[in-house]
Formats: sequence, C-alpha cells, structure tokens
Amino acid sequence: MSLPCSRLLAANGVVFLGQIIDKIDRQDAAIKSIELETHRSSTMNFRGNHILSVKQFDRDSVEQVFQVADDMEPYAHRLRMTKVLDGAILGNMFFEPSTRTRVSFGCAFNLLGGDVRETTDVKSSSITKGESLYDTARVISGYSDVIVMRHPQPGSVAEFAKASRVPVVNGGDGSNEHPSQALLDLYTIKKELHSNSRSIDGMRIAMVGDLKHGRTVHSLSQLLLLYRNIHFTLISPTELRMPESIVSNLQAAGHEVTETEEMEQGLQDNDTVYLTRIQEERFDSKLEADIYRGRFRLNQAIYTRHCQPNTVIMHPLPRDSRADANELDNDLNQHPSLAIFRQTDNGVLVRMALFALILDVADIVEDTASEVSWYTESRFEE
Repeated sequence: MSLPCSRLLAANGVVFLGQIIDKIDRQDAAIKSIELETHRSSTMNFRGNHILSVKQFDRDSVEQVFQVADDMEPYAHRLRMTKVLDGAILGNMFFEPSTRTRVSFGCAFNLLGGDVRETTDVKSSSITKGESLYDTARVISGYSDVIVMRHPQPGSVAEFAKASRVPVVNGGDGSNEHPSQALLDLYTIKKELHSNSRSIDGMRIAMVGDLKHGRTVHSLSQLLLLYRNIHFTLISPTELRMPESIVSNLQAAGHEVTETEEMEQGLQDNDTVYLTRIQEERFDSKLEADIYRGRFRLNQAIYTRHCQPNTVIMHPLPRDSRADANELDNDLNQHPSLAIFRQTDNGVLVRMALFALILDVADIVEDTASEVSWYTESRFEE
C-alpha cells in the first residue's frame, strides 16, 4: 500500500534533514579535531628541548602545556596509573634548598612511570672538589634522560644546559627565573578566575613583598606579557621594588602598573593577591633582611577589610610563619579563596605536562594506563 504523496514527502524530508544534521555533526567533529590538533601544535617545539626561561613561550605554547596538564589530572589524582616513562630516569639536581619544587618534579616523573635520582646538596657533589658545571653536565646527562636543576647563581642552569646531552629544566637559578613555577602559578590563576567567571585577560593582580629578589614574580610577570589589559599593583619597600626592566616591559606591552608601599590601599579591587616572603638568602646578612621582614602581612582582618570577597590568595611557598615575618597568616588557612595548596597540587600537573611534552609522550600516556590498585583517599577534592 503506497503512502499519500504528502506523507511520503514528509518522510523523505525527515530522512533528508537527518542526513543534513548528521553531516553537520561530522563536520563539527572534524573542525573540533583540527582545532585540538592546532591547539596542541604550538610554535614552540618541546620535543627534546630545554626549558630555561618563560621567554621561550608564546601564548599558544602556554595553552598547550595547560591542555596537557588537564589531561594529567586522573594520574596525578591517583584515579589511574601510567607507565609511559617506564625505564626513563630523571636527574634531579638541587644545589639550593628546596622542598616543593624538588619533590613536585620527582613526584611528576614517578607518576608517569619514571625513576628519579637526586643530588640535593652541593656538598655531596664533586663541585666541592672543583668540578665545573660543564663536566658535571656532561657526566650526569649520560646517566639521565632529562635533568631538572636548581642553582643559586643566575644564568647557571643555562650554562649547564649548554653542555648537557639531554633536556634540562630550570628549577630556579638564583633571583633570575623559575619557569615551571610561573606556569603553575598562571595555570592556578586561570582555574581560580574561571570558577568566578573571570579570565586572565583584563584581570587585576597585586604582587606583594620582596619583588626585587623573588624569581617567582619575575617569571610570572614575564609570562603575563603574553596576555592583554592586566592591571598590576606592585606592593613593596622601595628598596625591594620590581626590577625596572620588568616594569618597563609590562608597560610597553600595554599593561597598567602601579607601584606603592601602601599595602592596604594596594590590596583593593584586585582579582588575585600574590604574596612573597623576604628572600633572606639573597641578602648580605640576616640583619639586613630583618629590616624588611614583617612589613607586609595579610591576615583575615586585613583581607576582609581591604580585599574583594572572592580575591584569590596565592603564595609560591614556603611562607615564613615565624612571628617576626608571617606574611600570610594561618588564620586564613580555611578561607575558600586561599589557593596556595591548590597551587602545589597544580604544580604536579604542570610538571607532568612538561615532562610528557619534552619526552614526546603526551599523546600516548593512556596507552600504558591501568586502574590504581592501592587505597587512596579523595584528598584532591575541595
């Protein structure tokens, strides 16, 4: 029995419309695939290369790191495990005190299935016997697949990298740079602002404390040159102000910069407050550092009085909790805007991403993945 013409046309129309919708869906999927591929292939080549400075990054490469960091969350949060770097060795060389950075890099490498070998004190290395950075680099790079190095002298990690036979990541060179910290700080800012429906472009950030010696604020400021219309309030003693070259670069990039010694006024109307401790190890003596210690403190009362309700509180840690310093008070420990421990968690994600990109395994992490078999709490839920 044949259908009436009108019903037949209607039926054919539904089929035709379904074909069009299916075609559009497939085209959208193809476009998204192309966008993802374009997003992942930035102008920066990570494979086999050193990470020495934030100046190596463009905005696309920063976003590429962040995308891979997002992909690392199931492994960092112990929901799954991977052996993608099984057999690979990280040489963790820290010639200056470190807890978070050293352990975070080691944890990141372990979570990707790799092994870690550490040198944690210059006194335990052959440098005390007069060995040059060149010789050290040549030797250790024969034992490792990638090296993370921290050294008290600015430029020392770059010098080391020139002689290394494997990629080197700068874990901090004196008061100069700390690129992985800047990346994890920016990743944290992005996530924190997103939860409040805000973005990095157009944000207002206050940086507080020892801005002269703080390599974290130096690197973060340099990285923020890639973004638009940011207002910086730099709060510090005149003697510890941000280096003029960095301030000039920020202004040349179109950002607004206000420098002040008045903390309470400077805290107002910001999206993020980034505090730093007095970098005692960069001063000639403890007595000199003591002149500035405790000058700028943030506690619950000051936050409530001078900050917007959702202002994000950040600190690269360690915070100096001694009574004469206490730049970030413990009475803020339970405050929902305190992001310092989310910062440290994010550090593992970002460093996993850097290793995955440098060693060219970012696209195959899941190939060796499996379920976690041991007990793990929901420690990452906020």
